[in-house]
Amino acid sequence: MADRSLRRSLVFGLSILCGLLLWGAWPTSPLTPLIFIAFLPLLYLAEKLQSRGAFFGAVFLSMLIWNSCTTWWVGNTTVPLSGVLANFANSVLMSIPWLGYYNTRRRLGTTPGYFALIVYWLTFEYIHLNWEFSWPWLSLGNVFAMHPNWVQWYEWTGGSGGALWILATNILVYETLRKRHAYTWKNLFWKEGWKVVAVIALPLLISTIVHLQFKAPQESPVQIVVVQPNIDPYDKFSEGASTLQLSQLITLTKQKANKQTAYIVWPETALFPTGGWEHTLNEQPEIIAIRDMLKEYPQARLITGATTLKRYNSKDDMPYSARQQDDLYFDAFNTALQIDTSQLIQIYHKYKMVPGVELIPYSRYIKFLENWALDMGGISGSYGRTPGVKVMENPALHLKVFTSICYESIYGEFVGEHIQLGASLLFIITNDGWWGNTEGHRQHVQYARLRAIESRRWISRSANTGISCFIDPNGDIQQAQPYWKAGVISGNVTPSHDLTFYVRFGDLIYKGAAIFCILLLIYTFYLRFTRQQHHVERN
Repeated sequence: MADRSLRRSLVFGLSILCGLLLWGAWPTSPLTPLIFIAFLPLLYLAEKLQSRGAFFGAVFLSMLIWNSCTTWWVGNTTVPLSGVLANFANSVLMSIPWLGYYNTRRRLGTTPGYFALIVYWLTFEYIHLNWEFSWPWLSLGNVFAMHPNWVQWYEWTGGSGGALWILATNILVYETLRKRHAYTWKNLFWKEGWKVVAVIALPLLISTIVHLQFKAPQESPVQIVVVQPNIDPYDKFSEGASTLQLSQLITLTKQKANKQTAYIVWPETALFPTGGWEHTLNEQPEIIAIRDMLKEYPQARLITGATTLKRYNSKDDMPYSARQQDDLYFDAFNTALQIDTSQLIQIYHKYKMVPGVELIPYSRYIKFLENWALDMGGISGSYGRTPGVKVMENPALHLKVFTSICYESIYGEFVGEHIQLGASLLFIITNDGWWGNTEGHRQHVQYARLRAIESRRWISRSANTGISCFIDPNGDIQQAQPYWKAGVISGNVTPSHDLTFYVRFGDLIYKGAAIFCILLLIYTFYLRFTRQQHHVERN
């Protein structure tokens, strides 16, 4: 009985240790190197535990600690239960690849098991990037966001390369420690430990070489003005708030804009927080006031977030996301607008949505799920996903730009697809104030650094309550504005038309892993079938 109690306490302790190591490594903690040993407890438990259920429970506890400690802030809203449910569900999903590894290791052996772990985890991350329950906030490659000098090679691999590096290193460290009884500690390093040093040091060396060889874009720079109005997101939807917000935005803009300004960037939902009809935008007082301001800056285009509404004439015209109010059918969009002094307004509709807030996953199949949408002020329920423009054009300067709205900025391949359409500059508009002064907004701005490296593009980031900044093509942050403080910054950024390997080909490592995952599952089922058939024949 004592041995069983000790074993349970050891399992419990190792599970907690794994979760704490993952949390300790995550941005914005300075302990990033912990990620290279964070999975050792689970690798040990997979080898020692004989019960599949016990192993799943241990993994789930680790994942729950990681999720809860790192992204607890998702529940720092008017509906705290949402965070509890999100962290619980994501922990279950993250446990599935580990359970697959456990089963494969038992059936095929240690080395195939390690291969399976890498394949299963990378496939999980790829699925989590692309389905409607998408929540890639804890994709392993994001852990290096605070250290862009470590991962300059993301211009080839994207974040999937970082995930592969982490998993391979953890496996190699664990295998080295397994062999410790065969060597003295001194000989262990010289016989086996050097492999660990090499697998960590080689990507760092490559990153340094890539950084030294990087050539900055040679085109003429353009001046960008970024505004941070610092308006409480829970107040901005109240009566009269829209007018005050517009006045604040215009006042701040005039502090830095001049006749050389090419773009002015305002944050997400800066206009029409309760919705503005797209077919009457040119008649809206806000648009008229903006055009009056832009007359002082003839070269400037204004990029701003807005909530827009699009009506449909009949049920035959409307998509599944449309809403009905009496005899009116319409969609609500989280939108980016490009406004100039002409009557042309370019409209981009956000596509990558936050599950549970902006999108009720797969509600087109089960309509009553729309009633579960979180109401955080303004428009609630699923936003529309019918396309607007893919990139915004500026014929006067022969430029195309892509504006990602909030959550979209954590999707590397998605951003790359728009760069392929000609975007030479990137803008991020966001409203991170929903979760208060927590790690959420700090992690979000760090992740943007990875998009700069992957695409080798300048990023201009406007956040309603912070952190607004510029990010150069090497991932370095410039002129970061303090959280919860109004501000405006101006900077010269250089467009680029070169396409990195990652932008051209996307997440090849994820896609390759998915193919291997399918083959591995087919092979596993084949072995099970042949063994069952052999057993029947013997009987």
